[in-house]
Amino acid sequence: MSNGSRPRIWRHLWPRSLWPRSLAARTALVLLAGLAVVQLAGLAIHAMDRIAIDRTEIERAAGIRVAGIYRSIAETDPDERDAEAARMKLPPGFHLTLTPGPDIGVVNPVPPHMQRTLRVTMQMVPLPSRMRPTHVHIGGQWFERKYVVSLHLPDEGRWVTVAFRLSRPNLLASPTFPIAFTLMIVATGLLTLWSVRRLTEPVRTLAAAAEALGRDVNAPPLPEDGPLEVATAAVAFNTMASRIRRFVTDRTLLLTAIGHDLRTPITRLKLRAEFIDDDELRRKFIADLDELEAMVSATLAFGRDSANREPMVQLDLAALMRTILDEAIEGRPEMARQIGFAEDPPPVPIRARAMALKRALSNLVGNAIAYGGDAQVTIRPPNDSPDGRFVAVLVEDNGHGLQHPDLDRVFEPFVRLETSRNRETGGTGLGLSIARNIVRGHGGDIVLTNRQPHGLRATVTLLA
Repeated sequence: MSNGSRPRIWRHLWPRSLWPRSLAARTALVLLAGLAVVQLAGLAIHAMDRIAIDRTEIERAAGIRVAGIYRSIAETDPDERDAEAARMKLPPGFHLTLTPGPDIGVVNPVPPHMQRTLRVTMQMVPLPSRMRPTHVHIGGQWFERKYVVSLHLPDEGRWVTVAFRLSRPNLLASPTFPIAFTLMIVATGLLTLWSVRRLTEPVRTLAAAAEALGRDVNAPPLPEDGPLEVATAAVAFNTMASRIRRFVTDRTLLLTAIGHDLRTPITRLKLRAEFIDDDELRRKFIADLDELEAMVSATLAFGRDSANREPMVQLDLAALMRTILDEAIEGRPEMARQIGFAEDPPPVPIRARAMALKRALSNLVGNAIAYGGDAQVTIRPPNDSPDGRFVAVLVEDNGHGLQHPDLDRVFEPFVRLETSRNRETGGTGLGLSIARNIVRGHGGDIVLTNRQPHGLRATVTLLA
């Protein structure tokens, strides 16, 4: 069988919808399933042993009763045996008759182990030698558990025939067995769940550390202790985090140095441009230098990754968004009716870097106003999300939207689409890149989608 066919076989044996998603649940399920199989096998072995013991005890008790009935008849005078058989009180399920010969209606012999048990048991009952039966005939219906024992009386030609039905062995006859078995199952199950939780704890710790590193590159390192495999994984993770921090620091220093070196000649060029006599040429020259200076500043802001330098604070997302919209209206008072909330949002407390998040959301609102002609904001609280962990901010406009391949490409640095970006807008192609960099630093993301029949929607997800 090829390796490619194995997943399909397992998919048929265990439906994907029933397979747990977490590693701890999967491990616990496999261990508990194996435990159940072992317990069932042990229970089956115990049940077979218990049934065999109970069956032997039941057969031995029946043999003792048959021998006792025979002794009572054998010790009675032959003339009074019929009357004695009539007035004898027999155990439930036993029937006594005196027959001229063995019961010929029972022709099926019983299993050897039962014959042996009955014969040995009856021989253990003390009887004088003159009273011992000269012949014993045992027959019965094995599946119906009906049996007949015929014993020949030595002092006359008749037979004592005892018919009886044996009860079935009861596995639960012992009151302590169900309690002990239940306690064993519960104790083993709890121990399995505790062990699985302890074994998967390092995985959860590693996942939490990776998420913290995604938010803050200066997050504290993992403790490098525990079992060998866990300690090795922690060392590898801390080494990776250290390299990422060094890479970010080197990139920031490089961009800062380039920006510092570029600002000085730009400033000199501006001063020299003031001496150009042609006013139109001087205006264009200074405009190009201003655009170059804006690009340098935006590049420095993108490279510094300032979102990771600001501390996390508790803030109200709805209040922050209201401030951003008010500032946008102050800058475009003629568009006051086109800028605002689509519906009044409830208070949504989150932990975030206030200035960085404000900058990211301001970029989205500014893009919607500049290229869509309006900006309508909707805030969806965590209880509206599938897992209750994320809050969503929707920034929508009624512009022309974007081509499908461009919905993700616009997040690349310095990308300016001809249909929506030009020099008159003052864009540098870094606004969306900076916004997504900030939001991802908060553990969220930004996704652009086209609206119907037209328009663009920017969906920001943030951890609540």
